[in-house]
Amino acid sequence: MTVLALDIGGTKFAVARVDADGELLDRAEHPVGQAPTATLRGLVADFARPGLTGVGIGSAGPIDAAAGTVSPINIPRWRGYRLVAAVQRLVPGVPVTLAGDAQCMALGEWWRGGHDGGSLLGIVVSTGVGGGLVIDGRPWTGRTGNAGHIGHVIVDHDGEPCVCGARGCLETIAGGPSMVRWALAQGWTLAPATGRPDARALAAAARAGAPVPLAAFRRAAGALATAILNTASVLDIRDVVIGGGVAAAGDLLLDPLRAAIAARAGMPHLRDLRVSCTALERDAGLYGAAALALLASGEPLRPAP
Repeated sequence: MTVLALDIGGTKFAVARVDADGELLDRAEHPVGQAPTATLRGLVADFARPGLTGVGIGSAGPIDAAAGTVSPINIPRWRGYRLVAAVQRLVPGVPVTLAGDAQCMALGEWWRGGHDGGSLLGIVVSTGVGGGLVIDGRPWTGRTGNAGHIGHVIVDHDGEPCVCGARGCLETIAGGPSMVRWALAQGWTLAPATGRPDARALAAAARAGAPVPLAAFRRAAGALATAILNTASVLDIRDVVIGGGVAAAGDLLLDPLRAAIAARAGMPHLRDLRVSCTALERDAGLYGAAALALLASGEPLRPAP
């Protein structure tokens, strides 16, 4: 049994063929470009070999899994785009399943990341903050496919307006651009020759000991801790896996995050949360998309030890 996995991001599309044992047979990725539909068509055509039993898609959102549509914020040409129908036309007769990209990251980590729990919260901390849930070995996507979107949990009722229309969402504090804006407002500056002030530069400055960048990471970690504890309190999960560009800063984020969780955890089931960085890195979403297709076909998933 071989499935096709698609990871639809805001700046690049990735594709892979994956077998039922979780072996990634081949993969490719390509920038979205000016014609995202043509990019999608070319990648699928290159990988749609005879014998495919399913297609799984993880896409940047918002998505509507029931309608099979996506509206990735960074792909303005795709607003309410009927992605499932478009892929079905490219692979006639092969079932296609859609979920959010962070949901697929969580599912991929649960399946192939070597976690020994039945449930998992996956968080992508990058330009925005996304999330996904695996509960008792199954993806929990909710009514519209957007369950687990932790980036829009409100962590500061008097906080900044969010692009979603709410105020004080986690994304307004822990998203990369939000961290940079806050640091700049607190007086952080870069020498002209060192490049532009972005999340990577913020992490480099924090690692060098600059106080304002360090404070930006502690602030983001505190907001993440609040959202994680709220989620764990409701769902009684233990494993939290974090990926994305900001999470690539590693201990700059994880150390204050774990400390904040330990300081704030009250109920006994919140005191043994395990927080780690993604083991699968950029391929987590592809593995999760493959898992979606396998589950849809009735294939049992055997998590990696």
